[in-house]
Amino acid sequence: MLKGILIVADIIVCFAVIILAMMQSKEDAGASSTITGTSSNSFYEKNKGRTKEGKLKRLTIVFGVLFVIITIALSIVYKM
Repeated sequence: MLKGILIVADIIVCFAVIILAMMQSKEDAGASSTITGTSSNSFYEKNKGRTKEGKLKRLTIVFGVLFVIITIALSIVYKM
């Protein structure tokens, strides 16, 4: 019974991570700004977590961590 619940939860969380990742917009200044050290300290950058993109990013991270935890629990249950 526990295996079935974990499998269903894993599949639902997996699809949620995929959908959330596809909904995010592409950031133009990704790794290149990290390497060069350029950064803008605008009002938007300081309050980025309150915007739609910030919330999507936070949700993606939460569901990603949840996916890892459920997958580890599933592997432990299957070893029993």
